[in-house]
Amino acid sequence: MSNTAETAATLDQRRSLRRHRTIATTLLVAMGVVYFAAVKSGLPGLWMDLLRAGTEAALVGGLADWFAVTALFRRPLGLPIPHTAVIPNSKDRIGAGLGSFIERHFLEPELVAARLRALGVSRRLGAWLADRRNADVVADRLVVIASFLFRSFNDQKLQRLVQMTLRRQLREIELAPALATLLAVLRRNGAHGQLLDHVLRAVRTYISIHEDQILAIVEQRSRWWVPRRIDRRMAKEIADGLVAYLDDLGTRDHDARAVFDAAIEQLVADLRHDPAYRERVNAMRDRFLAAPEVNAYFETLWQGLRAAFEQQLALPNSRLRQALSGILRSIGSAIAEDPALQARMDNRVEEGIQTLIVPWRKEIGRFVADVVRSWETSTIVDRVELAVGKDLQYIRLNGTLVGAAVGCAIFAVTQALR
Repeated sequence: MSNTAETAATLDQRRSLRRHRTIATTLLVAMGVVYFAAVKSGLPGLWMDLLRAGTEAALVGGLADWFAVTALFRRPLGLPIPHTAVIPNSKDRIGAGLGSFIERHFLEPELVAARLRALGVSRRLGAWLADRRNADVVADRLVVIASFLFRSFNDQKLQRLVQMTLRRQLREIELAPALATLLAVLRRNGAHGQLLDHVLRAVRTYISIHEDQILAIVEQRSRWWVPRRIDRRMAKEIADGLVAYLDDLGTRDHDARAVFDAAIEQLVADLRHDPAYRERVNAMRDRFLAAPEVNAYFETLWQGLRAAFEQQLALPNSRLRQALSGILRSIGSAIAEDPALQARMDNRVEEGIQTLIVPWRKEIGRFVADVVRSWETSTIVDRVELAVGKDLQYIRLNGTLVGAAVGCAIFAVTQALR
């Protein structure tokens, strides 16, 4: 679409240049025809002399401006006249000058920063992202990019990379302080007591169900001469006693609970301040990560995530796209409604742009100069002539008309002085 529009604009420029060039040339030729006709007629009189003087000056002025305009782009009539074809012969200097001009006047850090402040980049970006249609477009583009990157990676290599990264991150985490914080939160909220209740109920249920195992243990440890009935009685009493004790532990004011609270508090302190505890926790972490079962779990987890991710990427209105769009809209609304955030973002953008521009100003200028230098001579001549050729034809028109006016004026002054 853009190439078509550019071609149409170029064709329009060419038609306009041809039209104005024809007008300027026609006027010059007309002045020449009138001048030679007036000279050839030989008619006397003041008005004829004025006509000859005016058309002669118009012819001189028009030819001079034609020469000047033509000499910018090519040699007039193909003659090797010095200081003609200025643009083709100065292509490298034009490129260097253009690059230097852009470097000094367009990429000046303060100028760029002032322009960015005037634009209000963050405010515009926030308002643009807050629009659902724009957020949907950005979300779609992000999904397309993610899908391309996902397909570009080898699955096995990507899986190993994810596992290695995850394991490395987990090994760098200090679990002891995290466990201490978790236990402190549980203790502060009373959840550790509920956890103890669950453990007690589980143990009580286990004892109630496995009385036969208690009996077997009692019989193994009892003397041979103790009657089996007494062993059963003792096993029953032991089981009932354990169940009753566990029931007592379930009460909130039991002494054992205070001991349990103190033990939790001491454990939190040890996890936070005792290096030995930290080493033991880290050793447990490393053994856990090295277990084959964990590696198998990571593989299963990866396969599930990969399948879900591929499915979400393939769906046109997937939850992933909707979630991304919603996140982008939220970010846009937050930016658009918070002037302080806009100011901070604008400052970051200015700092980032200046950080990029300052070291690369000269390189950008050299890049522009190299691009112009790489153009063919006919290309740069054609582009410059299309850009300013129409205005240069007005110079020819003005030269012809002004020459005629000046010629008439000089003739009138000469006659008056006589």
